[in-house]
Amino acid sequence: MSIRARTLGWSTQRTILLRSRIPPLTQGRCGPIQLQRQRRHLATSARDAADQMTRTFADRTMTRRQVLDGNQLQKLSLTLGRPHLHSGLDVSETPPPDGTPLPPGYHLVYFTPGGLESELGPDGTDRTFNAPAPFTRRMWAGGHMTWTPPPAQPLRVGQRAEERTRLLSATPKKSRDGGGDGPRRGGEGVLGARGAGAGGSAVLDLSAGGAGCACGGFSGGAGYYCAGSFDGGRPYPYRQLRWSPVGLFRLSALTFNGHKIHYDGSWTRSVEDHPGCVVHGPLNLISMLDYWRDVCGEGPVGGITYRAMSPLYAGDTYRISAQKPVQSDDGKSWEVLVQNGELVCMKGTITA
Repeated sequence: MSIRARTLGWSTQRTILLRSRIPPLTQGRCGPIQLQRQRRHLATSARDAADQMTRTFADRTMTRRQVLDGNQLQKLSLTLGRPHLHSGLDVSETPPPDGTPLPPGYHLVYFTPGGLESELGPDGTDRTFNAPAPFTRRMWAGGHMTWTPPPAQPLRVGQRAEERTRLLSATPKKSRDGGGDGPRRGGEGVLGARGAGAGGSAVLDLSAGGAGCACGGFSGGAGYYCAGSFDGGRPYPYRQLRWSPVGLFRLSALTFNGHKIHYDGSWTRSVEDHPGCVVHGPLNLISMLDYWRDVCGEGPVGGITYRAMSPLYAGDTYRISAQKPVQSDDGKSWEVLVQNGELVCMKGTITA
């Protein structure tokens, strides 16, 4: 599913993956022919679900308006371990004053979903753009953001901003783990969902887009979880990160995100088949942008295209690093990697 939104000059697009899995008992009792039939059925269901979503949300735009308050921005910066929002601006005791520009990516703490708890899915997720059953489990898979270049003004504390969100597309795709349909990666933001259980899977790709902020450039900023080390002749020092369950809970609370995979260890292990609480995709996205502006940045960020490739969990020690910039007609671009050991968990390209 593609969802697109607009907010004062920034542009973003999310893609949501909705996956349904064959229950393990059914899989265990079926032979290869029966499993193949089930997978064909899931593929058909994914196409039907995509068609239904396209019809349901055609020409529908969701608009949210909000004042970009400094208190929310302060709490996000502290959750990220950055008592200095900008170089020379300490927000450890007081929120940033009106007029303070939002760092790139920090707009994600605003325009959070509302609704009553009774309106949420069983896993705690907002169901505004949910697909019909069995595509009920979601994950953030990637996306793209662009910022309007100067002289456009960045989003600032105290401004009243507007976000418009709409479904761009719903497309069944082939899964990497077997039969059924799997994710398409692209756009400016990706979120995915799937059904409970184990085995072959069908995934419905929901691509969503939105507007972004015209965030101005700045340098400096406090380092955090910083290893400050060079590795293998890389041109920039890598940054080491490790998130606790408390940190993940605080981000979920700030963004009003009820998805249980980020704070409920029992649900995460027994229902979602993860070994622990999952690090938010947007958290790694913000961390990539923070790393770039602290370590590599050359002026305002122009855009980022990113893709989640493997989950990270509370307690994992992982790192962010960047390659040498590549010059093109569109300017310089940096490949930024989020790695757990040698495993690439998220990768992105940032342009200046």
